[in-house]
Amino acid sequence: MKVMLRREDEGNLSVYVPKKDLEELVVKETVEGDGKILTLANGWELQFSNLNDDTTLPQTFDAKRL
Repeated sequence: MKVMLRREDEGNLSVYVPKKDLEELVVKETVEGDGKILTLANGWELQFSNLNDDTTLPQTFDAKRL
């Protein structure tokens, strides 16, 4: 699914899912292999294969919901 990642004013990472009209804060980041798993405040876990710490935001990514 397509999601947009951006940094909030406080430095927190947030995720927006357009098809669900859902915007949630990221509460946990886990590095796995060459990608990351982001856990959202609502409990969703999204896996990103091409996300690293020096990525410029805001940006749209493909994510897989676990």
